[in-house]
Amino acid sequence: MRLIIQIPCYNEEADLAKTLAALPKSISGFNSVEYLVIDDGSDDKTVEVAEACGVDHIVRLQQHLGLGRAFISGLEACLARGADVIINTDADNQYSGDDIPKLLEPILSGAADFVIGTRPIASIEHFSWLKKCLQLLGSRVVRAASQTTVMDAPSGFRAITRDAAMRLNVFSSYSYTLETLIQAGQVGIVTVSVPVRVNGEKRPSRLVKSIFSYVFNSAVTIVRTYAIYKPLSFFLGIAVLLFLPGLALSLRFLYYFLSGDGDGHVQSVILSVFLMGIAFNLAMMAILAELISVNRQLLEKFGYRQQLANPNISKDSEVSLARREPGSAKECT
Repeated sequence: MRLIIQIPCYNEEADLAKTLAALPKSISGFNSVEYLVIDDGSDDKTVEVAEACGVDHIVRLQQHLGLGRAFISGLEACLARGADVIINTDADNQYSGDDIPKLLEPILSGAADFVIGTRPIASIEHFSWLKKCLQLLGSRVVRAASQTTVMDAPSGFRAITRDAAMRLNVFSSYSYTLETLIQAGQVGIVTVSVPVRVNGEKRPSRLVKSIFSYVFNSAVTIVRTYAIYKPLSFFLGIAVLLFLPGLALSLRFLYYFLSGDGDGHVQSVILSVFLMGIAFNLAMMAILAELISVNRQLLEKFGYRQQLANPNISKDSEVSLARREPGSAKECT
C-alpha cells in the first residue's frame, strides 16, 4: 500500500522544513510513505525548501488559487501517483506528525474511509474564548448538515482513502474543510474522528484574517454546500417559511372580510399575495434544483467509474509534478 502525505503551501518557507522533518518516514501497513507539496502560487522560497528537503512530489499552481483549490489539486495529484491513502496536513506544523498512525487506524481496520483529527480545542492556549466558542458552534452546525459525528469540522489533519478521494469535489477556493465534510456525509462516505495533539502556535492563521470574515465565509460555505446536495429541502424550507405568514395574512383578511370589516385590511392581501407568490416560485425552483442535482450526481458517478477504470488518469492540466523516486525524501531540519 502506498501512503502520500500532502501539504498545501502558500509562502511557507519559514515552517515547511520543520513540518517535513516531523513527519514519519515509514508506517506499519504501508510499503512506502511519500511526501507531496502543493505550491499555491507562492512568491517566496517554498519550492526551494521543498526541493532541498527532498520531497517526492511537488505540485506547482501557476497562481495563488486558494486553499480549497490547492487541496483538491493535491488529491488529484496523489490519485495520479497511485496513492492508496492520502494524509492532508498543514505546512505550519500545527499538527503532531506522530499522530498520523492514529489517523490511519480506522482506515487500516476498515472502519472508515475519511478520518478527521480532532484537536483539543478547549485546551489550546492561543485560541481566544470567542474562537473556541465559534469552533464548537461551527462543528455542531456542520454535524447537523453533514449527518456525521465529526467533533472538529475545521481541522485540516485528515486521512482519506483512494476511493473516498475520488468522490470528493471542492467548489470553494476559500477552504475545503467544511465543504468536504458535508459532501462526505451526503454521499455516504463513512467519516469518523480521532483525537490528535497540536504543537504550539508558529504564526497567526492566514485563513482567519478576522473572526467576522471567517464566520461569514464559513456560513456561506455551509449554506452553499447544503444547497448543492440537498436542494429540495433547502429551497422548500425557505418556501414554507414564506408561505406560512402569507397564508396567515390571507386568513386574517378573510376573517375581517367575513366580519364586515375588510375595507381597512387590503394591505394584508397585498403582502400575502407577495409572500405566497415568492413561496410558489421557490417551490418550483426546488423541483428544478433537485432535478439538476440528480443529473450532477449521475455525472459524479460516471466520473468516479471512469477513475476506477483508468486509475492513472490525471484530471488537472494545470498541475505540474516534480517527481523523485519514492522514499527519496531526506532528513530536513
